[in-house]
Amino acid sequence: MHKRAGESKTAAELLGVPAIAQSGRERIVDLAIELFYRHGFNAVGIDRIVDEAGVTKTTFYKHFDSKEDLMEQAVRKRDRWESQAWARAVSEIAGDDPRARFLAFFDVLHRWFTAPDFLGCMFINAAAEFPNPNDPVHRAAADYKRQTRDHFRDLAKRAGAGDAETFADHYTLLLEGTLILRQVHGRDDAAAVARPLVERLVDQYIPAAPTNEATSHRPAVK
Repeated sequence: MHKRAGESKTAAELLGVPAIAQSGRERIVDLAIELFYRHGFNAVGIDRIVDEAGVTKTTFYKHFDSKEDLMEQAVRKRDRWESQAWARAVSEIAGDDPRARFLAFFDVLHRWFTAPDFLGCMFINAAAEFPNPNDPVHRAAADYKRQTRDHFRDLAKRAGAGDAETFADHYTLLLEGTLILRQVHGRDDAAAVARPLVERLVDQYIPAAPTNEATSHRPAVK
């Protein structure tokens, strides 16, 4: 059987890397994303960000009202990048086949989970560090999760699912549970464990011969 090029690539190769920042403001945001992801939002202060970015506090406050403002912007920029990166990765493996896309998402998850630099889902981390649902950082993380769930619903609709809302809820439950099994329980086989359940869910809701061609404009998670 012919294999798509993406089937042999690592998660890093499939997802790629963010484009190099073109402005001082974006360089600060990109550095903050890396530091917050690796060390946590509360553990990284403005002094460290300013020092590693090689800018003054005056420059920092020219672009951001506060650290809280930077944290929110970092989460939202990560959202934009991940949405595009996961869409590309899934498309490279599954093309436009909707059933294959739902399964390919878990294939990419498996490669990410088994990568040596896996540090968990930044959006789960952000929501956990800022549990107040009214906190701007929490809202930014929650927006990503909601939009991802809605992407699954819209893709299921285009694939001909009779109850796309329920499918999206169940698929999201499997996805988020898989992330927790990996991130909290340390199971790097979490996506492989979940995949048979995903297959059964897809078989239950997604027609084998979809009536509409499904194309994806929004990806999904880390």
